[in-house]
Amino acid sequence: MKKIISLVAALLLVLSAHAQQALYGGPQVESPVINADGTVTFRYQAPKAVKVEVTGDFLPTVKQEVDFGGNKMTVDMPGVGVLKEGPNGVWEYTTPFKVAPEFYNYTFHVDGQTVLDPNNVFVNRDVASLTSVLLVPGDRADLYTVQRVPHGSVSKVWYPSATAGFDRRLTVYTPAGYETSKAKYPVLYVLHGIGGDEDAWVTQGRATQILDNLIARGEAKPMIVVFTNGNISQEAAPLENSTGYTRPTMSLPQTMEGTFETSFPEIVKFIDSRYRTIAKKQSRAICGLSMGGFHTLYITLNNPDMFNYSGMFSAAIGTGSEQTAAHKEIYENVDGKLATYFSKKPALLWIGIGSTDFLYQANVDFRAKLDAAGYPYRYMETDGGHIWKNWRIYLSEFVPLLFK
Repeated sequence: MKKIISLVAALLLVLSAHAQQALYGGPQVESPVINADGTVTFRYQAPKAVKVEVTGDFLPTVKQEVDFGGNKMTVDMPGVGVLKEGPNGVWEYTTPFKVAPEFYNYTFHVDGQTVLDPNNVFVNRDVASLTSVLLVPGDRADLYTVQRVPHGSVSKVWYPSATAGFDRRLTVYTPAGYETSKAKYPVLYVLHGIGGDEDAWVTQGRATQILDNLIARGEAKPMIVVFTNGNISQEAAPLENSTGYTRPTMSLPQTMEGTFETSFPEIVKFIDSRYRTIAKKQSRAICGLSMGGFHTLYITLNNPDMFNYSGMFSAAIGTGSEQTAAHKEIYENVDGKLATYFSKKPALLWIGIGSTDFLYQANVDFRAKLDAAGYPYRYMETDGGHIWKNWRIYLSEFVPLLFK
């Protein structure tokens, strides 16, 4: 009996040790490390590896051809840093330059296989890609960090879509103090890019941190912000809908063919009925990146009395989607719709694009159309291409201009 008790006690001790290790052991390798001189060190332990590299948007870019909704485009892709093996099979790479403050994504290539940083628990998903996260604070990047300021609330909300024929999900931000206030608020609608969903702007875009910090600084009005899912064929983000383990993809039906634009008033009506909104044009704004910029343009033009502020971030116009759309009426008579829209004197049309964005020329052509007609707009051009770094900048520049 004593032997059995001793064996049970030993077993419990072993199990406890394993549990303690899982809870408190933690990784032995530190990565990434932001050094005092502003450089960043990455480490990966792989004693049997032959070659280890790191790639991420903190590195200089290289040109690469990709498929964008069936169209071949040349885009800027992150460069590569080569790690050197040290003691105990720990590979290491330190940037030869100071890494500027920003919210970055990176992965390792280990003998040709792409892997996450096992020593970094912070991970982002962009469409079907998972990346480790590097947040270097300072300057504008402080907007992307959680500061000790009043925080808004973020909710996952379902609304009935008559167009889709099923309930669909939104992410809704309400500013600090909303729950204890009786005030009514203006509303900003924020749209994602192709392959994204209602979570994209909150995770990759750091939108809720940007909003909290701008409002706390007094640089933006308190507002309700609605992050939509522009994939009208889906209920919600991956694994949050009825399709289960369906791999996220950019090749989804009904994305840039008019159905989502047609259905958008359903969302506005729902938000006005559910939240304390100022339900009028002067207190509504809309913006979006890439496909969301495309949606923003056509939602605005087809509903000229709905939004007083519109922002197009790297808008995916000029890709040919308009010519093959199921609902071509949404994209027809652009000149006439622009004339109607501007005749109603909107407060702001805002356009942002990166200087090496593959959509740069299409946006130049659109601005030329506006210029020829004498239509007013604000324009911002940044370095870099079709990247989240630019879209976070555009959101942080656009929001302070609203509802003044």
